[in-house]
Amino acid sequence: MRKDIEFSISENTFVNLLKLKKQMGYENKGWDEWFSNICVPNLDQSKKDEIEKIMEKLHYEQWYDKWVKNFALNLNGIWKELSAKELDPTKNPKSGIGEHSAIVIARGPSIKKNNHLELLAKSGYKGAIVCCDGALINALNAGITPDKFPEYYVVTIDAGESIRDLYNDPYVDKYGKKIRGIFATVAHPSAVERARQAGIKIHWLHALLDYGEGKKSFNQISALMVRAKNHLRGLPAIQTGGNVGTSSWFVSWQILKRSVITLIGIDHSWNENDPWDVIISHGHGHPNKVDLDKNSETFKRLFPKIYNPEFKCHCILDPIFQYYSSALKEFIARSPSWVNTINSTEGGCIFGKRITCMTFANFLQNYNH
Repeated sequence: MRKDIEFSISENTFVNLLKLKKQMGYENKGWDEWFSNICVPNLDQSKKDEIEKIMEKLHYEQWYDKWVKNFALNLNGIWKELSAKELDPTKNPKSGIGEHSAIVIARGPSIKKNNHLELLAKSGYKGAIVCCDGALINALNAGITPDKFPEYYVVTIDAGESIRDLYNDPYVDKYGKKIRGIFATVAHPSAVERARQAGIKIHWLHALLDYGEGKKSFNQISALMVRAKNHLRGLPAIQTGGNVGTSSWFVSWQILKRSVITLIGIDHSWNENDPWDVIISHGHGHPNKVDLDKNSETFKRLFPKIYNPEFKCHCILDPIFQYYSSALKEFIARSPSWVNTINSTEGGCIFGKRITCMTFANFLQNYNH
C-alpha cells in the first residue's frame, strides 16, 4: 500500500536536495531511485566520501555568508574577550590532565524519559557540567545550577539567530555570572550579546568548517584576523559534527582535558514508538511533499530501525541523525586512548567501538568526581 509522506523541510533544504540530485546525475530520474542509490547502508567508502563532499559543499554554500557576517560582527568582542584556551586545566599547576570527569547535557528525549536531570540534581557529582545551549534553561530549572556544580560550562556553535532564545530566560540571568560560555567565532552576535547580558563570561574558539581548503579557506582567513590583535597565538579549534552535542564532547576533552566524558540527551535517533509524522517532519520551514512508500526498501534505508544491544532497545534514525551519529561514533573511535566516552542516555544509537554504555545512575555512583 502506498502513502504520501510529507517532509517538513525548508525551501533552502529542498533547493539543495535538487542541486545534489542533479550533481549526481539523477536530474531526470525519480526521487525513489536517487534515494535508493545514496542510502544503501553498505556503500563503498569512495561513494560515501563523494556524497559527504557534495553535502559539505552544499552546506558551505548555504551558510558561508552568515559565517562571514557573524564573524565580522563578533570580531571586536573576540579581540577583547578570552580564548577557550584559558579553560585548559593544565595551565593550573595544581590540575592534572583528566583529573575530573565531565557530563555533556543535551536535550534529546531520553533525558526526560529517564529523569536524568532530576538524578543529576540530587547527586553529589563533583565533575564538570558541559551544557549544550539548547539544554541550558531546562538544566537550570531542574536544579542543575553552578551553585551546586561550580564547574559549569555552556557551549554554542550554531550560527542561527534563534540561538538567542536559548539564553533569554530569568534562570540564565540569575546564574549567568557563574557560568563560563564557550562560543564559536561564527555564533550569531545576538546570541552572544544575550549571554553577555546575563553575565556569562565568553570564551572563544573556532569551529572547523573548511580548514582543508588551505590558505583560501574561511577558517584560515578568520584565524589570521583573530591573531592580528591580542590573540597572537590564535584560538583553539574543534570539529563540530554538525551539532552542539558533538561539539560539547570535543570541548570536554580537547579544551577541558577530561578523560571521562558521559553523554546524556544525545540520542541522535527516535524512539521506535514515536509517531511517524513526528519522525519525518524533523526539520523546520514549510513542508514540501516527497512521495515515498513507507513500506518500500528506500524508506527503510532513509529511516532505518536499528537495535541497540547495550540498552536492549530499538531506535529509528532519519537522514539527519544518520549523519550526526555516524560522525560522532567515528570521532569517538579515533579519539586519543586516554579519552573514555560513556553513553548514559539509556537508549539511542550511540554504541560501538570505544563507547562504554551504562545507566546514568550507575555512572553517578561510580564516577562521582
